[in-house]
Amino acid sequence: MIRYHLGWEDAEGRPQEAGGKALRPTLCLLACEATGGDWHRALPAAAAVELVHNFSLIHDDIQDRDRERHHRPTVWSIWGEAQAINAGDALLALARPVLLRLVDRGVPAVTVIEAARVLDESTLEMVAGQTLDIAFEEKSDVDVPAYLQMVRQKSGALFDCALRLGTLAGDGDWELAERLGRVGRTLGTAFQVRDDMLGIWGDESKTGKATHADVYRRKKSMPVVYALSEGKAEVREGLRAIYEKPALDDEDVAQVRHYLDEAGPRAYCQRQAAELKEGAIAELEGLELLPRPRAEIVQLADFLLEREF
Repeated sequence: MIRYHLGWEDAEGRPQEAGGKALRPTLCLLACEATGGDWHRALPAAAAVELVHNFSLIHDDIQDRDRERHHRPTVWSIWGEAQAINAGDALLALARPVLLRLVDRGVPAVTVIEAARVLDESTLEMVAGQTLDIAFEEKSDVDVPAYLQMVRQKSGALFDCALRLGTLAGDGDWELAERLGRVGRTLGTAFQVRDDMLGIWGDESKTGKATHADVYRRKKSMPVVYALSEGKAEVREGLRAIYEKPALDDEDVAQVRHYLDEAGPRAYCQRQAAELKEGAIAELEGLELLPRPRAEIVQLADFLLEREF
């Protein structure tokens, strides 16, 4: 199940080449390079972050009832919920012993212990954010600040973790790791705002995500939260009435799209994501890093915010 989820095999166990974008491990390796280290040294940390991320994806698919990810059936839709939970738990359990292999790469034991603390606390923060995200589905009074705080945990925590771990594996500077972590958290928040936009206006053939899936699940994504907070009274009341239903049908979703188009959250979300990205890049420019890997982090930030609709 794990090999299938990671894209290494198909459901019958035959070798296959698939998988995601590996954004977090890439950031981890670039942080190591940017702080003067050999990126090979950070490989255990990069792998650990990716394992935790994929644990969250398997469980997230169960919670959201998603039957496809990247145009492939999800683990739970093939093997059932109980076995998918086992697969997700195993991925999480693998992350710590993989991270500890930093010792074999010459990272001092005290720094490895700090890296383990960062990974565990980031995982807990991510789970807390996911808990809020699910809880928001039943609330009608979620505002933009509450949404952004949730996203900083749910999506920002692992981006933060990736850059911190890469720095710890690089020059081992704990203070610099914290500052680079803040860059990652801001980038992760921008990434989620953009992802929320794709969930409503994205092209399924490009995103690999079912169109309007977030709306059907009554997710309080950024466009919806903005419309509920800043839209005209008619829009706010109409959206609340729809989102208070126990389940939405195609007609409800079409009406949500109409309300969103009227409230104009797309442009607002675009600005928010761009401002967050520019803030992260500005903070990055203030740090003493090697120029080439720093530039690659900036390029990756641009990629995060320019994914096609």
